[in-house]
Amino acid sequence: MLAAAIAMGAQDREPKMRNPLDIPILLSGNFGELRTNHFHSGIDLKTMAVEGKAVRAVDDGYVARIVVSPWGFGNALYLVHPSGLKTVYGHLQRFSDKIAAYVKDLQYEQEDFSVDISLAADVFPVSKGDLIALSGNSGSSGGPHLHFEVRDSETDAVVDPLRYYKGMISDTRPPRIDAFMVYPLEGKGAVNGGSSPLELKIGRSKEGTQTISGTANVWGEIGIALKAYDYMDGTTNIYGVQQIIMGVDGKIVFNSKLDSFSIWPDTRYINSFIDPLQWRNNRAFFMKSFIEPGNRLHSLNALNRGILLVNEERQYRITYIARDAYGNQSKQTFVVNGKRQAIAPEDTAGSELFHWRGENRFGAKGVRLAIPDGNLYKSFRFRYAVGSDNPSALSAVHYLHETYVPLHESAQLSIRLEKDSLVDKSKYGIVRLQGNRAVWIGGKYSNGWIEASIRELGAHTVMADQTPPESKPVNPKTWVSKQTISIRISDNLSGIQTYRGEIDGKYALFELDGKRSLATYQFDPSRLSRGKHKLAFILTDACGNKSVYEDSFNW
Repeated sequence: MLAAAIAMGAQDREPKMRNPLDIPILLSGNFGELRTNHFHSGIDLKTMAVEGKAVRAVDDGYVARIVVSPWGFGNALYLVHPSGLKTVYGHLQRFSDKIAAYVKDLQYEQEDFSVDISLAADVFPVSKGDLIALSGNSGSSGGPHLHFEVRDSETDAVVDPLRYYKGMISDTRPPRIDAFMVYPLEGKGAVNGGSSPLELKIGRSKEGTQTISGTANVWGEIGIALKAYDYMDGTTNIYGVQQIIMGVDGKIVFNSKLDSFSIWPDTRYINSFIDPLQWRNNRAFFMKSFIEPGNRLHSLNALNRGILLVNEERQYRITYIARDAYGNQSKQTFVVNGKRQAIAPEDTAGSELFHWRGENRFGAKGVRLAIPDGNLYKSFRFRYAVGSDNPSALSAVHYLHETYVPLHESAQLSIRLEKDSLVDKSKYGIVRLQGNRAVWIGGKYSNGWIEASIRELGAHTVMADQTPPESKPVNPKTWVSKQTISIRISDNLSGIQTYRGEIDGKYALFELDGKRSLATYQFDPSRLSRGKHKLAFILTDACGNKSVYEDSFNW
């Protein structure tokens, strides 16, 4: 019956969803919030800083997908509803008993902790209010909470869940505007006689008086960005702003309202919506009010792509409105002074033009780079340098551009080894150098070269990983009394690829908490008999290095 209703597309009624929790809704994160490489695709519901709160189906439907992972949403459920909507519940501590038993049988059947399975409508039908799980902190969660999403069940596009829950949440507090950034477009604009961005900070006195620091004398083509955050009643959290409007001399030239988006490809357009260098270097989110040509985020609308053409010596009045999902808003006006000044020509020395449209290729001694069409948000002058300043490197260090450049999907990078002495070529891999840290990317060996996909430009080289991962038992004297075996895992470079627990030579389900690098086995009387047992825990990293930890216990 339920499957038939969904197949018929009973999408005309606006669903009245219940609270997914039994406690009042307070948010620790809102929809569209700015995150590293993505927009937040749901809302995060507070669970009183503890795990184990009842999580309930918000409407009739069925469990369409179950995911178990050490990362991401951790333990997650996807429910499909007759309204044509899908709801997602992430970072769960555990599933309801029937679902948990089903998942555990599947994990033993496939001998793997991780699960990602789609289900038919008649496997786990649910009614509105049914207990489906307990809230938790699994996956890449930063603390106990429930991640909750509302999606279109056909397209998987996400929408702001507050559309269905405004009546359950109080919000009378407007966003706060903190600063502006004024950008001269390279070769086309100038700010205060130069080509560097200028930050204008908003100061606030105890009496509430606001002042804007600095003066912006500008000429030519200018872009402006905004730093602003939202707040809600009853919490001290900071949230993202849903809507930004920029006006120039009383005319709206830019409008962004993020109340829905497609997870792919929209979410990674955040790297063009914000200033990625400000985020990478200063952990500050400046939201651009001008649209780069390779940014196709559907929520952006602008005249002349939001670029301000300053060609008169006068004051240009800039007005910003920052608005939240409840209509609360803040307004801030400032001026930029049109002042004729020299515009420095684009610096082309020692560079190649990488155009935002079309494929871009680069080659030099020991390195090849190919960036397919659709990966750049704007054109820029690509600059390359090479060094040999890393003692662990097996190739030159190739500096692919002087600053961080995120790619929308990926590029192909090939680096030639200068020290190719290993018989087992699988131990080689490309790494990205980020400060003093080497981030493993990996790749394949081919005739003295390592080839891999990368998602950002920067410093890259080749290293080798020949060191096996490590397993360290955690309080083994308490394993029997607590009926829990805990093992801490680690790897020096390429990262854990697979792990496997065995008791008496048979698979044993160890649950992995990725953020704590902790694997745990709960004694299972249905699968583990009383007596003396031999434990083996096998780790393999991404380069095939393997380690085996062995122990015994008497239960």
